[in-house]
Amino acid sequence: MKVLLLKDAKEDDGGQDPYIRELGLHGLEATLIPVLSFEFLSLPSFSEKLSHPEGYGGLIFTSPRAVEAMELCLEKDNKTEVWEKSLKEKWNAKSVYVVGNATASLVSKIGLDTEGEKCGNAEKLAEYICSSEEVRGVF
Repeated sequence: MKVLLLKDAKEDDGGQDPYIRELGLHGLEATLIPVLSFEFLSLPSFSEKLSHPEGYGGLIFTSPRAVEAMELCLEKDNKTEVWEKSLKEKWNAKSVYVVGNATASLVSKIGLDTEGEKCGNAEKLAEYICSSEEVRGVF
C-alpha cells in the first residue's frame, strides 16, 4: 500500500525521515510532500537584539525554528566568534527558557543552558516562567 505524507521532512540519526522508516518497516511505501514553505522575515532585527543582551531579561525559544533563526543570525552576520568570546556568556547569565526537549537539545548545542523543557507546551511554560521569575524577584 502507498501512503502520502504531507509534512516537512525530518532526518533522524540514520538520515531518513522517521515516518518513512517506520511505515516502511510495516510494508508501506511512503511518499513525502512538504506542503509548507517557511521564510524568516526578521533576521536583521533579531540579530541586532542578540548583540545587546544587556537590554533583555532572557530568551524564550518556542520551537526548533527559533533556534534555527538564531543560528542563521550568527552565521550571516559573522557573529560566531563574538558569540563564543562574549555574547554566549552574557546570554547564559540570563534565563533561557525552552518548550520541549527537542528545542532544549538544539539550544544546548549553541552553548546555552536551558530550563522549562519538561513543560511540554506554551501554556505550561508561561506558568513556569512566571513562577520562576517571581521567585527570582523579577516580577
